[in-house]
Amino acid sequence: MIHFSQLPNIAGGKILLYSEDRSIRSLIIDSRKTTAIPDTLFFAITGERHDGHRYIRELYTKGVRQFILEHGIENLEELQGANVLQVESSVDALQSIVAFHRSQFSIPVIGITGSNGKTIIKEWLFQMLSKQLSVVKNPGSYNSQVGVPLSVWQIQSHHQIGIFEAGISRPNEMQKLARVIRPTIGIFSTIGSAHDEGFTDREQKIQEKLKLFDLAEIVIYCKDHQPIDQAIAASNRKCFTWGYSSDANIVVVKNASDFTVSYEHQNFSLSLPFSDPASIENCFHCIALLLWLKYDHIYIQESVKTLRTVHMRLELKEGINHCQLIDDTYNNDLAGLEISLQFLSHQHQRTRKRVILSDILESGLDKKDLVRQIATLIDQNKVDNFIGIGSALAEYKNMFHSSASFFETTETFLNTFDTDHLHDEMILIKGARSFQFEKIVSRLQRKVHGTVMEINLGALVHNLNFFRSRLNSSTRIMVMVKAFAYGSGSNEIANILQYHKVDYLGVAYADEGVDLRKNHITLPIMVMNPSEESFDSILTYNLEPEVYSFKILKALIYFLNGKPCNVHVKLDTGMHRLGFEESDLDELIRLLVANPTIKVASIFSHLAGADESQHDTFSTQQAEKFKSWADAIAAVLGYRPLYHILNTPGILRLANFQFDMVRLGIGLYGVDPTAEKFQELKPVATLKTIVSQVRKINKGESIGYGRRGVAGHDLTLATIAVGYADGFSRAFSRGVGQVLINGKRAPVMGNVCMDMSMVDVTGVDVKEGDEVILFGTQLPIQEIASSIKTIPYEILTNTSERVKRVFVAESI
Repeated sequence: MIHFSQLPNIAGGKILLYSEDRSIRSLIIDSRKTTAIPDTLFFAITGERHDGHRYIRELYTKGVRQFILEHGIENLEELQGANVLQVESSVDALQSIVAFHRSQFSIPVIGITGSNGKTIIKEWLFQMLSKQLSVVKNPGSYNSQVGVPLSVWQIQSHHQIGIFEAGISRPNEMQKLARVIRPTIGIFSTIGSAHDEGFTDREQKIQEKLKLFDLAEIVIYCKDHQPIDQAIAASNRKCFTWGYSSDANIVVVKNASDFTVSYEHQNFSLSLPFSDPASIENCFHCIALLLWLKYDHIYIQESVKTLRTVHMRLELKEGINHCQLIDDTYNNDLAGLEISLQFLSHQHQRTRKRVILSDILESGLDKKDLVRQIATLIDQNKVDNFIGIGSALAEYKNMFHSSASFFETTETFLNTFDTDHLHDEMILIKGARSFQFEKIVSRLQRKVHGTVMEINLGALVHNLNFFRSRLNSSTRIMVMVKAFAYGSGSNEIANILQYHKVDYLGVAYADEGVDLRKNHITLPIMVMNPSEESFDSILTYNLEPEVYSFKILKALIYFLNGKPCNVHVKLDTGMHRLGFEESDLDELIRLLVANPTIKVASIFSHLAGADESQHDTFSTQQAEKFKSWADAIAAVLGYRPLYHILNTPGILRLANFQFDMVRLGIGLYGVDPTAEKFQELKPVATLKTIVSQVRKINKGESIGYGRRGVAGHDLTLATIAVGYADGFSRAFSRGVGQVLINGKRAPVMGNVCMDMSMVDVTGVDVKEGDEVILFGTQLPIQEIASSIKTIPYEILTNTSERVKRVFVAESI
């Protein structure tokens, strides 16, 4: 653990403000991604297009109390209680602090660099190794000068191995990342044209990337890449190679349907779940690493078979008019184009191949030569139709076949190209980010029919920060992810909460906790409803049961038989649902003292009326009882467990009862359970479906089962693809419920069916395939819950798991 007082020695600079010696728990560079706790350290970075110093006061208001600046700010003394360090470079300070953090751990660390494939190799190694080891890695493709340190900062004592990728765009960058990552094992993927403009030649780029491995014990790479092989051989680094050449450590022979691998005088066969050259090469880098780590070929084969696609840069999607799209709108460079074209050529679902490509920017090549190379690649890969977007491609269009077409801008293409010309084609869409090719994907992608719940992770993090801003700096947060995270998807929500360093998770049943553990959630997890049948899973997966009765406590004591276990003791101070009462305290204390291997992690209770002011006196009485009873237990235990009594409405309304921890539930998802309407909360979930059919209904005709709906006038009826099996309650039947279509409200007609419902869209411009909002920002879940006399909790948790969850993460 690093403390603020250590920073001048670690990162240099001078202290401008010093309040108290706080620990450093999280590092941030983006004010939009702030975890608003005083133990956060914010780095104000001055860049070409932004200045982090502008957001210091906003962050201070949110609760951040530790800052690193590159220059002073006005009225600095107003930041009472803050710690402020001024340095020459915030990025250098960030790297120095994380390098010091990295030095505290001796686990193996894999460093990955190269022009292409870094993220895929990292994610696949994670999939392979995390079955047996606790792995830490870059989130997404955080491989830059700031992304790498933010990734390495995640290393904690429970991790057994690290996997970090590093990318550079100019000389003298890799040394900085090398001291942050300090890899013990290196992987050099490929060398290509990406960022060529930043180096004098390809050889210099290889030498700069190799600096990542100056202290590595071994470097793994493909022997067949001659420039990389020659550079590593000349550097006298210890290497471990694979390749199709006989002088590699691991010799690979491609057969008709599999590969023969020769290593240490043994031969074995491997079957790969893909056939494109890029995936094969990325996979063999992973295989080489596993062989170096002494994994046997049986484990390797099983791991390879279960590799999942990494949805970051290239996705296969269903398109209009029986086309299929290869969405590769992540970036655009020559090496990447070559890989994407290889992938295109291996897609045999459609015989005709089309490429929609933007100009390649910042390649470092002469424009004419660059376009010539693009045209050659298009020709070599037997592309039937080519569409070029951008001034450079248009200028040299004579280099392409006469059937090719060109547009100056993306907007011009969208406004003038007739998409009816596209039929039964495989279409590669690849463009530099500035061309916004996601608009083309949206235009050409087939709109999938069905119901989805869209979860905005950016809004979720915003809500987490809002609640943190209302807490004392020392108050911890337990977040409830029971009931499928209130219908939002437990594993995905838990992952983002773990990333944002909440203190505890709460689940209803042990099975939910086990599932989280299997999905790499390492946070402490409280199980609210343990059973004797679940004790074995609780112990195996390091879960922490709630104990609320002598029956469950005595059964746990018998099962543990002296083995250690953390528990959470629940007291009933007035809810009268579960918990020990005052008359139980003596016997409870006796049992806890007699079984010291059972550690009380927390003592807690539940407020019965925290959401309404009329119950505040009762809530105060509950809190006072709770503290008195908890103190009596703690006094005899000889240590003080965490105390907590506040739920979401309690956090919002009764902040004076925070104690040591609070339990955040429905509020995280943007639902305010109080009557006070906290406008700062953002809705997280939007339930959507589509219009399946539109028809005219004459006055007097009946609609739906039981003929419960009757047209009082001639009307237009839309059938929507959602019913009570999806969680759209039958209580919404016969005009009680409303949905939103094209900004207009449409009442439910007749009874809600199992998989469909009918709504009156008279006077609304509606067609088949239009989006329907069942609840969301424009149709608040509180309102629709109130219409059937229930609460948002029920609406969210009743949304069926057959409804696909789509996670939106633009701002997390």
